Amino acid sequence: MELMYTLFGGVLNGCYGLCRNYGLAIILFTFLSKLVLAPVSVWVQKNSIKMVKMQPELNFIKAKFFGDKDTIAEEEAKVYKREKYNPMASIIPLAIQLVLLVGVIEAIKGGMSEAGIDMAFLGTDLSAVPSEQGGLLILSPILAGLSAWVLCLVQNSQNVLQSEQGAAGKYGTMAFSVGLSLYLGWFVPVGVAVYWIASNLMAIAQLFLLNWIINPRSYIDYEQLEKSKQALAELEHLGDTGEDRQTARKNKKREREDYKRFFSVTNKHIVFYSESGGFYKYYRGMIEYILEHTNLTIHYITGDPNDPIFQLSQTQPKIRPYYIGEKRLITLMMRMESDLVVMTMPDLENFHIKRSYVRKDIEYIYIPHGISSLNMMMRTGSMDHYDTIFCVGAHQKEEIRRTEEVYGLPPKKLIDWGYCLLDEMRAGYQALPEKTGQGPKTILIAPSWQPDNIVDNCLEDILDALKDQDYQITVRPHPQHVRHKREYMEGLKQKYQNAPNITIQTDFSSNSTVFEADLLISDWSGIAYEYAFTTCKPVLFINTPMKVMNPEYEKIGVPPMNITLRDEIGCSVDLKDIGQVGQKVQMLLQHREDYQEKIDRLVRAHVYNLGDSARVGALYMINSVQEKIKARKEIK
Repeated sequence: MELMYTLFGGVLNGCYGLCRNYGLAIILFTFLSKLVLAPVSVWVQKNSIKMVKMQPELNFIKAKFFGDKDTIAEEEAKVYKREKYNPMASIIPLAIQLVLLVGVIEAIKGGMSEAGIDMAFLGTDLSAVPSEQGGLLILSPILAGLSAWVLCLVQNSQNVLQSEQGAAGKYGTMAFSVGLSLYLGWFVPVGVAVYWIASNLMAIAQLFLLNWIINPRSYIDYEQLEKSKQALAELEHLGDTGEDRQTARKNKKREREDYKRFFSVTNKHIVFYSESGGFYKYYRGMIEYILEHTNLTIHYITGDPNDPIFQLSQTQPKIRPYYIGEKRLITLMMRMESDLVVMTMPDLENFHIKRSYVRKDIEYIYIPHGISSLNMMMRTGSMDHYDTIFCVGAHQKEEIRRTEEVYGLPPKKLIDWGYCLLDEMRAGYQALPEKTGQGPKTILIAPSWQPDNIVDNCLEDILDALKDQDYQITVRPHPQHVRHKREYMEGLKQKYQNAPNITIQTDFSSNSTVFEADLLISDWSGIAYEYAFTTCKPVLFINTPMKVMNPEYEKIGVPPMNITLRDEIGCSVDLKDIGQVGQKVQMLLQHREDYQEKIDRLVRAHVYNLGDSARVGALYMINSVQEKIKARKEIK
């Protein structure tokens, strides 16, 4: 350090010899130090670009293995090694700045003690210390802090690395830099503040020069960077429900307690996962059968703190419910221990929800929550990591087997199951009293939630075509329409408030409207098949742009039921022929009895175990648990 002080002092004295002004000497010394350290600045610029260039890949790694810190660290290390990047390298510029600052402080102190050196600069004694003499010298730390603030502002927008930091990082750095400048400026000679101000201002000029010489946009794919940020942000905001602070705190506490309670139970046999309170209906028949015919305990994880399962558990002691938000669900699933895990959520292992890292022998069972095509309505590979799929009918079974052949996947267990919810809906419909009287026919319009659906394209055209006819029309928009297009829905109510035969329904608490309708009008919504297969009444399809979740669905060569049965359970109208809606409605209603027989045959041909799917599904789970218990005993 003494050698460094001597060197800095010698350079500073040499600058003074040229300028004969100590303030100008300090500024010249600052410029020379920037010049000497230019190669380091160029290296820092290139290193920063390299870091930001890697950021999309690093972000996608964090998104892919979200919640798995060990795997993320391993994958990041591989990227750093491949790119020959050392994360600790970013500390070097800061270390150099601190060393320079210490050296300048000592060099100026040394200059103060030398005879013949004039310390006056702009009417100020550069050897004076503001904390000791006060007065106008207070401007020294203020100007130092101001220069640091301006530098941070420029860096936050122009520095390739710092501009990518979050607000906390940017303004945290700013607060530290300005605070340090104010503090040092108060306790060190004014000459040091002059150095600090000159250094900050020159750093701004240097930053613009480096960005011109080595332009980051020539090396970094900012479009891909933005996509990776969005992918990561979606996961980081999992579970954000918009609750007020008090409710959120209460639910967090409850979640922690339920998480701990879940892992306090050993020898779990069956775990069901429900994304929200509305998913119990897909499991209900099977759970009720298991509870009635076995002593098995049902462990039921839900992402909804108000799930009705909590009330049900009050009268069913063999149901143990747990509230686990989506973010905490990640680690819970990684630590899962159970014989079976039953889910309606696709894409296991493809995104943030993984198979257990603890038990490799867990059987993961997928329960469809729709009658129609799995291949067309699910993303590519959405069921690849399940062990067992409960199939509604032969159409789903064929799709999965062909998918396994085309993509070279190991065969899964495919269970001829059926659809519990359909069985319940048919039973509920058959229990309704028959309509009496000769009142107007009822029409239900039920759009899907997808781009260019009925609401976006032609809802008002349909209503205008039917409003003056003798029909009672109910529009039952998708819940997401009510949530995201509230103003439009309210406007629709206002527009047709004088049409007594049109109702815009935004309450979805009952299925009665669905069951009681004489005809359904839809686009690509799954409700069309549930309605037709429950009531055996026809559907009028509007040919809006097709809803396709899997762009590779044609690759497996199995025509989706969503397309093949479209004109079997009713008929369809193209958007350009929307004026024909009235005639199509009239034709379908006139031939309702013909469709009733035809649809009934289609239901029995396309759905396994009609009326008995709950027992079939439950028995499979019970037998699977028994086999696993028996296998463990044999090993012991």
